[in-house]
Formats: sequence, structure tokens, C-alpha cells
Amino acid sequence: MIDVLLYIAIFLGTVAGMEAVAWVTHKYIMHGWLWSLHKSHHSPYEGGFELNDLFGLFFSVLSIGLMLAGLHVWMPFFFVGLGLVGYGAIYLFMHDILVHHRFGFRVVPRGGYLQRMYQAHRLHHAVADKDGAVSFGFLIAPSIAVLKEQLRMNRARGAKVDEQSVETSHDWTTS
Repeated sequence: MIDVLLYIAIFLGTVAGMEAVAWVTHKYIMHGWLWSLHKSHHSPYEGGFELNDLFGLFFSVLSIGLMLAGLHVWMPFFFVGLGLVGYGAIYLFMHDILVHHRFGFRVVPRGGYLQRMYQAHRLHHAVADKDGAVSFGFLIAPSIAVLKEQLRMNRARGAKVDEQSVETSHDWTTS
């Protein structure tokens, strides 16, 4: 019984911890030294694949590797890998389907938590360059008022902020 509880805790802890990993990765790697890949996500694109999707591929391979290591080396690794899969599934819904309407789904949140996350990520995309963006998490974000103020300050420091995106960030019918 203790093993089951431990494995559940490892899974849930990994899912929760991945938000911190995603935030750091997004802010310092995607908007840092690997901007050349992430830039595709901040640019208009045609088709279903963008270079930015390589980050998802990396985390998929990592999760598969951890699950295999769990089966062959040390069982807790399996649940860490499974936690990465769990976070990836949540990310797929929150980011790709909810915000970016990928895969032919168009979900437009009308209130509550989903609406706030939708708006926070839209404000992230108000800056098309690697510098000056806000809201680097995918499941947790500061209030929309805080994000708008951060964008105003970043614009004052020279970031190229799309004011129309900021002003219309409350319009849930636009994509």
C-alpha cells in the first residue's frame, strides 16, 4: 500500500513540478539561447508543425526514457515519466487546443480559470520578439492586470508590444 501512495505522490509531484520546469524552460531557454526554435511559435505559420514543437518531442522522449528506466532500473522513474506525460496532456489541452486552436478544435473559454489562462497566454504573444514577453507559465499566471502593467513597463524599456493585442485581450472571440 505504501508503494502505491508513494507512486501517486511521485506522479502528482512531477505534474505540479513540471509547471516550474516549464516556466524556467520557457523564459530562459525558449526565450533565450533556443529562441531560434521558439521564434516559430511567435510568428504566423501555415500547416500543423512548427519548429517549436521540437520542445514537445524532447519532453516526450524524456518521459519515455524515464518510464523505460522505471521498468528496468528503478520503478519510481516510471512515475516521474508518467507525470511528464500527465503534464504534457494538460499542456496539450491548455496551450495547443484552448489558446492556439490547433488540431481543428476551437474552444473559447467564457469565464473562470480557463479564461484567465487563455488571456494570460494571449498577452504573452503580445510581444513577438524574444525580449519583453510576460507570463511564461502554462498553468499558473499572475493576474491579468499585473501582466498588462508588466507589458506597459516592458514597452517603456523598448520591447515591441502589440498594443492592439493588449487592449483586445478581453475579447474571447478572436483567435
